[in-house]
Amino acid sequence: MRKHPLGAIWLQRDPKNPPGRLNLRTGLREGIIAAALLAAVFRGEASAGVNTWTTNGPEGGWIISIAIDPQTPATLYAGTVSRGVFKSANGGGIWSPINAGLTSNEVNALAIDPSAEATLYVGTFPATSSDPGGVFKSTNGGASWTAVNAGLADTSTGAYVSSLAIDLSAPATLYAGTINQGVFKTSNGGTSWSAANTGMPANAFVRSLAIDHSTPATIYAGTDDAGVYKTTDGGASWTAANAGLPTGTFVYALAIDPSTPATLYAGTDGGVFKSINGGASWTAVNNGLTTDRVLALAIDPSLPATVYAGSLDDGVFKSTNGGGNWIPVNTGLTEGYADALVIDPSTPSTLYAGAFTSGVAKSTNGGGSWAAMNTGLTGGILVFSLAADPSAPATIYGGGNGGVYKSTNSGGSWRAVNNGLTNPLFNGLRVFAVAIDRSTPSTLYAAGYGGIFKSTNAGDRWTAANTGLAAVPGPIVFSLAIDPSATSTVYAGTYRTGVYKSTDGAGSWTAANAGLPTGTFVYALAIDPSTPATLYAGTDGGVFKSING
Repeated sequence: MRKHPLGAIWLQRDPKNPPGRLNLRTGLREGIIAAALLAAVFRGEASAGVNTWTTNGPEGGWIISIAIDPQTPATLYAGTVSRGVFKSANGGGIWSPINAGLTSNEVNALAIDPSAEATLYVGTFPATSSDPGGVFKSTNGGASWTAVNAGLADTSTGAYVSSLAIDLSAPATLYAGTINQGVFKTSNGGTSWSAANTGMPANAFVRSLAIDHSTPATIYAGTDDAGVYKTTDGGASWTAANAGLPTGTFVYALAIDPSTPATLYAGTDGGVFKSINGGASWTAVNNGLTTDRVLALAIDPSLPATVYAGSLDDGVFKSTNGGGNWIPVNTGLTEGYADALVIDPSTPSTLYAGAFTSGVAKSTNGGGSWAAMNTGLTGGILVFSLAADPSAPATIYGGGNGGVYKSTNSGGSWRAVNNGLTNPLFNGLRVFAVAIDRSTPSTLYAAGYGGIFKSTNAGDRWTAANTGLAAVPGPIVFSLAIDPSATSTVYAGTYRTGVYKSTDGAGSWTAANAGLPTGTFVYALAIDPSTPATLYAGTDGGVFKSING
């Protein structure tokens, strides 16, 4: 086990498990444990004032699921990892939280009743030990929610619902895929559920579900470690449908060709696979893909040979020949993680993508270009550190998931300032510390995954400044401190390699670890302003002090 920079335990991501999905081997989620600690704070909206807090951003955050109202496609719903559900009535132009009655803030799946657009369902994970998680239902367009979990999974430990599918011909019939408890079915709009797992592996983790709407008793389930399963009797029994899939395949997404339902696609940990015989056999269709983790799929209903794939590392890809070859379509996207993809059924050239930190992006030209659509989508960015410009206190920098954010109006609004920041270790930027040179406030330092970066123009451009830093496996840097009397002297607290010191403004670094145990994690650093040779390090072994720099 390793330790999270905020003090909680974390593990390096299992390559089979994208961030935000429970790791079957540990039950922990890399990178978002802090969000669980904050979940209760985020349930209600407050007005700023004495003893109350509200958020003005940064806008964006982790979007796990998106749904479009089929009757009114300008109405969208977005499920987040820590802020519940947001709704937009104008195609993503403005978002508002709609969480009344929703006790679980991680919303992994959304389903809308096509015959009654105000009726929708969300699949969630428990937020706390007392929270049941499971499925919540709204009959008023998200204005309020009610848990509908009777018979669903094991409510003694919480119901972890990772996927939902609704029968368009009989919308009171839904299927829920769960973590480690397989598939559950309701025929009465969630009033009661029953297990539908005969033939499935024991303790199946069902990440994805897809219904053949021409034959609704035919359903496909994508699992962790066990590939695809198929039922032709509405979940009464399942059989493996894995010929051609590698053993132990993780299936993150499934999509059925609406014009030829025997044709379907699977987004997996080995790229995209295609079946043209209802899952009887599969073939890899990865020509042009530069990633092997495909998390989301969407098929153009008017041109079914046009397929989009959202990836863990390299953004969105598009195929116009049924997966024969793929091209990246990422212009305007700010990160490579695309966890959700949906197409406007009335205007298929319009599609939406949900990302790890940058919220919702919209394309109106079939992926030719994208624009962020995040107004009002606040509270979803984890911010690990803040620094205010001493010469202009209304200017504030925040380091978090998504990189560095800057406000010039005391936090009234924020923008990302990430030009030049990179993260060679994991997908998505994570900045744990930001520090400002008090003598020259346009000089900044940012530290996180990928080590240390420096800007000399107030964040407009960053360059790596890692010469001499140890890399285990990184470098990964949790904390920074600048000597107020000699600002070219900078200290860095690292992951497993203790403290490093630079006397040339991060031009080069040397270890400063005498007295620290080998392998120390240094989460915090502080310098005595009256005696700058005295500094303190907050570590995984308590507090250490140096009186000689």
